[in-house]
Amino acid sequence: MSYRAITYAVDGRIATITLNRPGRMNAISLEMPGEIAAAVEAANSDDGVHVIVLTGAGEGFCSGYDLVEFAEKPGEQPGSQLGAGGGDARPWDPMADFFGMYGFTQQFMSLWRSFKPTIARVHGPAVAGGSDIALCCDLVVMAEEAVIGYPPARVWGCPTTAMWVYRLGAERAKRMLFTGDLVDGREAARLGLVLEAVPRANLDARVAALAARIASVPKNQLMMQKMMVNQAYDAMGLANTQRFATLFDGITRHSPEGLWFKQRAEEVGFRQAVRERDSGEPIASEASRPLADWRGNK
Repeated sequence: MSYRAITYAVDGRIATITLNRPGRMNAISLEMPGEIAAAVEAANSDDGVHVIVLTGAGEGFCSGYDLVEFAEKPGEQPGSQLGAGGGDARPWDPMADFFGMYGFTQQFMSLWRSFKPTIARVHGPAVAGGSDIALCCDLVVMAEEAVIGYPPARVWGCPTTAMWVYRLGAERAKRMLFTGDLVDGREAARLGLVLEAVPRANLDARVAALAARIASVPKNQLMMQKMMVNQAYDAMGLANTQRFATLFDGITRHSPEGLWFKQRAEEVGFRQAVRERDSGEPIASEASRPLADWRGNK
């Protein structure tokens, strides 16, 4: 197929998917999730391919959803309602939101469900939805200088793939998602979030060596080992956790604080709104509704 947001190439037994929007730090466009899934399917259908490497063009891995495009536009976020766009006065439909976002989540998860092993080569920021994509891969190798995290956990987001908890365990996942902090490759490896971190100058060689080592194994062996490990995560409730997380992601964008963030992005631009969100100052305290209001105890 013809790709707009990614490129796909095969060299011997290794297929490479490259997120290809370098001018936007490979921010996720509406077509990118489906193109990733299509490329994974192409690799799985190619009898010569044994392993898939996922990377990003330019200086970044992926900066998350293209919120400069989405958040700054007046009105509802594209994809949040079926057929809704800027200026649409219809109320938010949580299930239409879920329908769109869950579809994206499952397309990212094609990397996890792929019969052939997937390796994320993270040379630059893997932020927000970009971290979702990276963490859906079987193995993640980062440059020590690169950063990864989910800042929208502070407001306007919940990681729909929920891979943080499955990679880190409860306490460390909470530490990352309660703060929305970014960590560099060294810290990500120390926490167990990623397989390993190496100096940026050594990243290509390390990923190539790992991919070549895996590619020497028969496809049926790789498939069986991967299916066995993934089944354990399925048994732990991964699919249900992702449904829960995707519903919550929609709610975060329509909570009082989420609506504040969207309004700020429209008023001052997304980057300034992010600076305010991540400054450490209380977020939209004037927008927060007292719990007593919800209980009816005014």
